[in-house]
Amino acid sequence: MSPVAHSPVPVDSDHLRAVAHGAWFDPHGILGPHVGADSVTVRVLRPLADRVSIRTASGRHDAEHEQDGVWVAVLPGTQVPDYRVEATYGDTTTEIDDPYRFLPTVQELDRHLIREGRHEQLWTVLGANVQQYPGELGQVHGTSFAVWAPNARAVRVIGDFNYWQGATHAMRSLGESGIWELFIPGVVAGTRYKFEILANDGSWRQKADPMARGTEVPPATASVVVQSAHRWSDDDWMTARRTNDPHTQALSVYEVHLGSWREGLSYRDLAHQLTEYVLDLGFTHVELMPVAEHPFGGSWGYQVTSYFAPTSRFGHPDDLRYLIDTLHRAGIGVIVDWVPGHFPKDEWALAQFDGTALYEHPDPLLGEQPDWGTYIFNFGRAEVRNFLVANATYWLEEFHVDALRVDAVASMLYLDYSRNEGQWRPNRYGGRENLEAISFLQEANATSYRRSPGTMMIAEESTAWPGVTAPTDYNGLGFGLKWNMGWMNDTLHYLQEEPINRRYHHGEITFSMVYAYSERYILPISHDEVVHGKGSLYGRMPGDHWQKLAGVRALLAYQWTHPGKQLLFMGQEFAQQHEWSEARGLDWWALDDPGHQGVQRALRDLNAVYKATPALWQLDHTPDGFEWIDSDDSGRNTLAYIRHGHDVPDAVVVVNFAGTPHESYRLALPSGGRWTEAYNSDAELYGGSGVGNLGSVDAMPDPHYGRPYSALVRIPPLGAVIFVAPSAGQEPDLF
Repeated sequence: MSPVAHSPVPVDSDHLRAVAHGAWFDPHGILGPHVGADSVTVRVLRPLADRVSIRTASGRHDAEHEQDGVWVAVLPGTQVPDYRVEATYGDTTTEIDDPYRFLPTVQELDRHLIREGRHEQLWTVLGANVQQYPGELGQVHGTSFAVWAPNARAVRVIGDFNYWQGATHAMRSLGESGIWELFIPGVVAGTRYKFEILANDGSWRQKADPMARGTEVPPATASVVVQSAHRWSDDDWMTARRTNDPHTQALSVYEVHLGSWREGLSYRDLAHQLTEYVLDLGFTHVELMPVAEHPFGGSWGYQVTSYFAPTSRFGHPDDLRYLIDTLHRAGIGVIVDWVPGHFPKDEWALAQFDGTALYEHPDPLLGEQPDWGTYIFNFGRAEVRNFLVANATYWLEEFHVDALRVDAVASMLYLDYSRNEGQWRPNRYGGRENLEAISFLQEANATSYRRSPGTMMIAEESTAWPGVTAPTDYNGLGFGLKWNMGWMNDTLHYLQEEPINRRYHHGEITFSMVYAYSERYILPISHDEVVHGKGSLYGRMPGDHWQKLAGVRALLAYQWTHPGKQLLFMGQEFAQQHEWSEARGLDWWALDDPGHQGVQRALRDLNAVYKATPALWQLDHTPDGFEWIDSDDSGRNTLAYIRHGHDVPDAVVVVNFAGTPHESYRLALPSGGRWTEAYNSDAELYGGSGVGNLGSVDAMPDPHYGRPYSALVRIPPLGAVIFVAPSAGQEPDLF
């Protein structure tokens, strides 16, 4: 053993005591190697050790106990060698690397970008990142931990590797950036951890990592170190994504709550079962209700505590990657619900993170959401905005998600959202608009579209806020699509009426066309419409069993042919009778009934006709794509309209919301020839009555409603028919 030949670099006794308790803001300034005039001093914290030595390539150097579990050794020379720390406790000797010999893993440029709120890949520097470094004594494997806690007096890492006692793993402050950092050798993927934060009031609090990429299975709350080993196989999808504009393509979305689609399935189970099901039904996209970690399953994922961690309920983050990869290889896009509007008050998560209102706005009139008992992000703070914007890019890039549907946008836009007089604070101009939230949404949308071409940002926005889908260059919010809540409310209200009364509500079913092009819309029949006593689509329909099923088929045909894209919540594709509950699976047994099978079959065929008929989707967002044939036939509860595309055959749709068929209905048509009956929701195959037109109708030169041609057609009760014009060059067959 080499004797200590030189005096150690001196340290103040009070500082040693603070380091020993893990309560010093700069433990690296005392622990680890420090070069003196002619030697290197190494201090390590090994409480309760009987003997400590420092091993280098040239030998071992005994350390002396200095104070409160701090040991010190002096190595010859002025070059810091690679070394390991040997500590003996009774008959047991352990050798581990020293966390305090490593340089900061968060570089100055990263810290500058974080301070400015411009670090678009924040997850690569904050949180827990597995690292490896070469060394004279061998490769060093470990994990770098970094967390933003600007008001903390000290921060420690606790976890499986230190028996949840953090004094030996205190982090260093990286100055005015507010970031605390520590590389811990030997910590590998799968390790559980938290941060232990000393607040200004002297209290310690244990917090999950805001940037954690994995968590324990709830109700456990620890973060988990994650290293992805997934190898993507969706190159063809991702290459095509970069050059496509999905906003102008066929888009029919199947919305899914992963935990209750079929109970007990993992991400990998879903990769096969869900993909097979959605592919068979012909949807273009799946929308997953929030998959970020949330402690309370009854929130359906909308109260997020770990924004960068897929919920561990269904497996490892790589298992979610596998699910998305499988969907992509089947040609199915993936939309994920994203919840930047609020977060829960759980004391182990984001709330009062460093002892102060850090992520939430400090003013209760601006920082609390009364509807959900949650906190509101401080959208005006650069680091908080950066956290959220980077989170959007994280899902699009790391998980190949194709779109984010942003939840509850209205709650962010309005300072008086769900508040009475005196419960909100006006903006600097005296208005009710949340200027900081507007700026955040614009930045999130612009950044996502710039970094991930071919993706979509979709707003669930329930008011008439102007310019939700207008470009940010024109002071719009910059979303690509917006849920059309007005269409949904009016349509469902109309259809709940008995057919005999619908004539008095006809304006509700036609009103959507007054504003259909004010934004770029998705028509949603989502989870929110089939819970909390609202009933299922089947349950909303008046009449007997047959009429209810027919009503659902007619509604879906109307939805699929109305301008805008489509979204349908799981279970409604086969007219599930009961309303949805996250506590149980769908009523798959309903498919034993031929009528429910018929609805599912009708929806499958409707998706096929929709995708094969460009007139139904090419011009969804421009008035050129739609013309009324007859919008005023309230007496017969009937709508007739044309859908146009770019140099493709027109589609004409007739929807009969009456309970009786319309025989010899004269339908005005824009052109002559034989029009194909491409779809009839009343087909016997679907459980309907079979009122139809034997596959086609001939448009005769009999003017009607100002159009040069017309045909006498049969329109089924509670049904919809889609006619497609002859293709270009097809000779009219009128006689």
